[in-house]
Amino acid sequence: MNALETMRALASQGEVIQAPAGESIFSSGETGDCMFGVLEGTVELTWNDEVGHEVIQAGDVFGAGALVTAEHRRYGNAKAVSDCKLLKMNREKFLFAVQESPMFAIELLGSIDQRLRQLKDCTKVG
Repeated sequence: MNALETMRALASQGEVIQAPAGESIFSSGETGDCMFGVLEGTVELTWNDEVGHEVIQAGDVFGAGALVTAEHRRYGNAKAVSDCKLLKMNREKFLFAVQESPMFAIELLGSIDQRLRQLKDCTKVG
């Protein structure tokens, strides 16, 4: 089972939200207590007054800092580029997912690592 399949399985028991194209999911400076998994659609993440940006797809997560930092404040903005279906996971739901499917954590780390490498490569070009 890959990360997207695990998120879809969790969606049957978890909190799924719909975000129409153009809708803000969260903004920089807001308090955050959950992360989101993209089940369907595309989300744009921006930071540093939109100087930095990344577009993520189904199977990716964003806002994970909220699960590991007490009194977390969002670092950037998240906006639905297309109509999205998102799995909202608080710390307890995330820990449950990892307990039920330990590979979920490894798959998410792999996805985040790949995204960081792509961002690093983009900064070399510019």
